[in-house]
Amino acid sequence: MAAPVPLDPPRPGAVLERALRLRCPRCGLGRLYAGWLSMHERCSACGLVYEREQGYFVGAMYVNYALTAALGLGGVLVLDRLVGLSLTQQLALAVPVMLLAPVLFFRHARSFWLGIEYFVSSLDQRSVRRPGRRPR
Repeated sequence: MAAPVPLDPPRPGAVLERALRLRCPRCGLGRLYAGWLSMHERCSACGLVYEREQGYFVGAMYVNYALTAALGLGGVLVLDRLVGLSLTQQLALAVPVMLLAPVLFFRHARSFWLGIEYFVSSLDQRSVRRPGRRPR
């Protein structure tokens, strides 16, 4: 039996923590992944459907790209500043990191995307349930 759906959206910190642990953004109990790359269709605890439609996780590619760019570029710049690397040494470090990082961040990028979308849609639904003053 599915757990009751909370009326209020979770705090942003809770959504972030659930995304880091690869858990359901709604309840935090269900696991997102059945294996390394295969996601469950829905949460085993609360029934939240993870992939709403085909192409839903295209936004996760942007999250993955941002994480990869920050790690690769930021890491090289920090090392260059601290150690003073040549361009060849910078590229020798950056290229393998930037090739490996998207594979390593794949699961978390999807998890962050799902959490972001859940949080934003929860806020949107909350504003519909509590309408403000009507315009005159």
